[in-house]
Amino acid sequence: MTEENQVNQPLEERPTFRRRELRTLARRLGHRFKDLKLLDRALRHSSYAHEHPEDGPSNEQMEFLGDAVLALTVSDLLLSHFPESSEGELSRRRAAMVNTQQLAALARELELGSYLLLGRGEKQQAGGKKPSLLANALEAVMAAVFLDSGLRAAKNLTFLWFGPLLHPEAPLAWQDAKTALQEFTQARYKISPTYHLLEESGPGHARYFRIELRLETRALAQGHGTTKKRAEQMAAHRALGELQRELEEERGGGG
Repeated sequence: MTEENQVNQPLEERPTFRRRELRTLARRLGHRFKDLKLLDRALRHSSYAHEHPEDGPSNEQMEFLGDAVLALTVSDLLLSHFPESSEGELSRRRAAMVNTQQLAALARELELGSYLLLGRGEKQQAGGKKPSLLANALEAVMAAVFLDSGLRAAKNLTFLWFGPLLHPEAPLAWQDAKTALQEFTQARYKISPTYHLLEESGPGHARYFRIELRLETRALAQGHGTTKKRAEQMAAHRALGELQRELEEERGGGG
């Protein structure tokens, strides 16, 4: 039986392909699913559901739920990190973190597009690369996590995914933490940070990386993730926060 035919079978009848695929994605996402069928549904685009109604409904209702779960968990995350911020500032940050462009960027980082179930027409139009489709799928995945393991699991995943955006001075874009740090250290210290691989483990389809960021000989921060890029972004975000705190303390002491 071809992999294409296996995809078109109910999840219980295609363990050698789709279930393996879903487990791989779950590890990449950072959540161990009790019920993989929830993740499967979260990745089932309406175009696929229309062509294969026997497989069950599309992910549209899960998108609706995931949007609400993201709004709640991101709001909680922002409140915990910026307790002094105004409602307007918190709303602006939340909107920037959960807009279509931002969610699509995260979905691409997680390689979500390659796991989507799409109809023939959507496949021909490279639907797995469309920002709106990727963003909606990410919302549906968050709903799957919530339905599978509850709000605590959803909050944990929100912290993992959105942590690099939390520094007050950091630009709201997934690729900007390293750039912001580079500009900060060049302006203040005339040196650039370096990134050092401390650990690389896991099978080829689910790698784990731990990175240490150094400023000359000083070990400033560490980051981890399923790709080197994400690990470096986390380390840069943490280092930027540490240097900003030191700068604030210096200014306070000087006063």
